[in-house]
Amino acid sequence: MKNNQHSTRFVFVTGGVVSGIGKGVTTASIAKILQFRGYRIQIIKIDPYLNVDPGTLNPVEHGEVFVTDKTWLFRPVEGFEFKITEIDQDFGTYERFTDMDVHPSHNITSGQIYVSVILGERKGSFLGHTVQIIPHVTDCIKTRIWDVANEEPQPDVLLVEVGGTVGDIEGMPFLEAARQLIREVGPERAALVHVTLVPYIAAVGEFKTKPTQHSVRTLQGSGLQPDIIVCRAEQKLQDSARKKIALFCNVPEERVISNPDIPVVYQLPLSFEEQGLGDILVRLLGLEPREPDTGQWQQIVHAFEVHDDNVVIAMPGKYTALSDSYKSINEALLHAGAQCGVKVDIKWIETDLRCSEDCLREDLSLVDGILLTPGFGSRGVEGMINAATVAFEDGIPFLGICYGAQLGTVAFARRKMGWQGAHTTEVDPDSLYPVVDLLDDQKATDEKGGTMRLGGQEVKIVEGTRLHSIYGVTETRERFRHRFHLIDRYVHKMKDAGMVISAYDETGKIINAVELKRHPFWMGVQYHPEFKSRPGNAHPLYVAFLKAALECKHKRGA
Repeated sequence: MKNNQHSTRFVFVTGGVVSGIGKGVTTASIAKILQFRGYRIQIIKIDPYLNVDPGTLNPVEHGEVFVTDKTWLFRPVEGFEFKITEIDQDFGTYERFTDMDVHPSHNITSGQIYVSVILGERKGSFLGHTVQIIPHVTDCIKTRIWDVANEEPQPDVLLVEVGGTVGDIEGMPFLEAARQLIREVGPERAALVHVTLVPYIAAVGEFKTKPTQHSVRTLQGSGLQPDIIVCRAEQKLQDSARKKIALFCNVPEERVISNPDIPVVYQLPLSFEEQGLGDILVRLLGLEPREPDTGQWQQIVHAFEVHDDNVVIAMPGKYTALSDSYKSINEALLHAGAQCGVKVDIKWIETDLRCSEDCLREDLSLVDGILLTPGFGSRGVEGMINAATVAFEDGIPFLGICYGAQLGTVAFARRKMGWQGAHTTEVDPDSLYPVVDLLDDQKATDEKGGTMRLGGQEVKIVEGTRLHSIYGVTETRERFRHRFHLIDRYVHKMKDAGMVISAYDETGKIINAVELKRHPFWMGVQYHPEFKSRPGNAHPLYVAFLKAALECKHKRGA
């Protein structure tokens, strides 16, 4: 497991005070400033929950489930196998910042670790030993970290983000594993970055550093001393607050880094550079000093700051209580907006509350486009169907993603084809017109975790369709996450009414996209194009959608 000749450096990122303060963005930004210097990086995200992967988690509870292109066959012991393609949403942030496709094995969960240890015990891997958190669980964690460090080409720096908050019971084995690994490789090859919240009390005009002090003491109680403290706050940290944190948390003042609220999240690596974080890390890790090349990234950030116009995009859906449920979609819209010189304003519509056609027509009367969101289950579905109905009847540009594409097709079947009761069998198993039904291979399984049609799949685009004009090719690759699909025999009957199939899978049996011929822009895709969108390289489908929305706005005279 341990390799003393190994040259890889390690950066551990922990979080304190509260969750959700931006450890993922901090980790991605640190990765970016290392890339500015030409260093090879890889990133691991540790999630202390007991799920094997986040695929069965409610997005409102945990945020978006990110889907990788590749599928990893996780084999904790011989005879057991789990397919993992669904991973934590922070990996979407990593991909967008670094422009690297991540591998699902880089997401380590408590579920994976404990199932490996427990099944190993049953197989006899620890005969004669009492199986304990230390050393067996921590050794398993370190092995997983070393597996990534030993991948070819070996990374110059491996970043390891430890999810959750310091002090959480479930996170303790991971902090202990980090402590052991730092001791084993030596402090000259490892750095610990601690991300904390520094609240600003407006009534007294003062930053409060006490929560950070307590958080660092909790971390020190685990045997870990932060080398760098990144302070999240509403405003730029005052020098007095930085000095106080440095004094009480045992770090040099230059290593107390301010991370205030910023309008463009992709500005953060540049902000870190301005504070000298890149040079600090290079010195801490004993890396060769290199001049950072930030020119291209500065151009990308600038595109987000300059707008010639704006559009309002409605996003009807079921998980709008937490915007992170649609994190990659939100970012893909912003990427496309930056490329088109357009500011994108998102109008959230909770379809469980706003479900009638009349109220949705009112909600959608002044929007420039409708993006019907992905999801699962029956809650809020009728509202989503009615939103799609308004889109094609009122000529509003429409993009349906996955479940949104399915429900948009259901809406068309009901209104244009007159198939009353048309539905997806996910909601109505006895529908007279099951326009959407289970994939054939899904009918043979009752298991929910990791069993969907997942990951990168080939997409065959039909020539002469609008989708073909957008991509400019007849073959591409996109990422999927679904059990149900559009049924060919029903969709073919809709052709005369204006709906055509614009993409299939490589077998020609699974519909991957549909569109309306007589509409300004109406398109539904079974895949998730947002997972491939990048700042500076927006996905063409989102670009085309925003251009149609902008044209709609101008025709409306808005």
